[in-house]
Amino acid sequence: MSVDLSTAYLGLALKHPIVASASPLTGSVDSLKRLQAAGVAAVVLPSLFEEQIEHEEMAAHNLMLSGTELSPEAAGFFPEMQNHVTGPDRYLKLIGDAKQALSVPVIASLNGYTPGGWTSIARQIQDAGADAIELNVYFLAASVDDSSAAVEQRYVDLVESVTRHVSIPVAVKVAPFFSAMANMAQRLTKSGASGLVLFNRFLQPDIVLEELEVSPHLVLSTSDELRLALRWIAILRGRVDASLAATGGAHTPEDVLKLLLAGADCVMLASSLLTQGADHVGTLVRGVLAWMAAHDYRSVAQMKGSLSQQSCPDPAAFERANYMKALKSYTSEFV
Repeated sequence: MSVDLSTAYLGLALKHPIVASASPLTGSVDSLKRLQAAGVAAVVLPSLFEEQIEHEEMAAHNLMLSGTELSPEAAGFFPEMQNHVTGPDRYLKLIGDAKQALSVPVIASLNGYTPGGWTSIARQIQDAGADAIELNVYFLAASVDDSSAAVEQRYVDLVESVTRHVSIPVAVKVAPFFSAMANMAQRLTKSGASGLVLFNRFLQPDIVLEELEVSPHLVLSTSDELRLALRWIAILRGRVDASLAATGGAHTPEDVLKLLLAGADCVMLASSLLTQGADHVGTLVRGVLAWMAAHDYRSVAQMKGSLSQQSCPDPAAFERANYMKALKSYTSEFV
C-alpha cells in the first residue's frame, strides 16, 4: 500500500512532517546541506536575537558620533544613519545562501521580548528570501509588578509588530506557562500568527557549588517531555485557525506518530539530531512509514488529528480525568 507522508505547515508544502528545528546544526550552509541530504523536510535557522540587532545598531550609532564632540563640523563627514547598513548582515546572508543551496523551505527565527523598532528586521528577513519566520518569544516575568494580563498583552503586541512588516507567514514559539493556554493561542492567531510552535523550552540556570556561581545549564530533551506538547496540540487542534508544530521530546518514530495523531502538522527536532546525527531523520521517516502501512493509514492527512480532543473517543483524557486516573493507577514496590 502506498502511503503519502506529505503535510502542510504555514502554507508550505512538506514532503513529510520531520523538520530540523533551530540548533547549532542549522547555523551553516554545509550543515544545512547535510540535513537536506539526510531527508529533512524543512529547516529552521538559529535565532537572531533582539539584543544582537540593538547592539549592532547602537555600535554603528556610536561610531558615527565618534569625534563629533571635538568639532561639530565633523558630523558632516559621516553618512546619514538611514543610509548606513547596520542590520544583521551575516544572518541575512545565511538566509540568502541557504535559499540558494537548498530546495526545502527555509524558516528564519527571530528571538525577542519587547515590541519596538527592532521588529522591522522581519521585512529584511523576508526580502532575503526566507519562506517564513518563527518568532521565538523569550520573556521571563520575574518582576512582582508583572501581571498576567500585561505579559499576555506583550506577546500580542510583539506578534502584531512583526506581522505588520511582512507578508510571509509567522509562527510563534510560545511558552507553556499561560494560565489560559487555549485563549492565548486564539489571541495570538487573531493577532496575525499563522502557526504556533509548542513549546518553547527555556534553559534553566544552575548553581555551581564549588565556585558559588550561577551558571547556564543545557540539558537536551528526552521522550518523557513529549506529553506537554501532545496534550495541548490535541486540545487546540480544530479550535484555532493556525498550523501546529510540536517541538521538544521527539526522538523515536513512536514519538512522531503520537504527535501527528494528536494533531501536529509537523514535528521539529533538535536534541535528537544533536545526539544521533542528521541520518536520524531517515530512521524516523522509515519508522513512521512502516507503522502507517501496518495500520492501514494511507496518508498523514488521514491520520493527523484523529486522536485530538475533538476526535478521540474519550475527550476528558486530555483534561482533569486523565490526571486523577494517572494518580490512582500508579503502583510501585512501596505502594
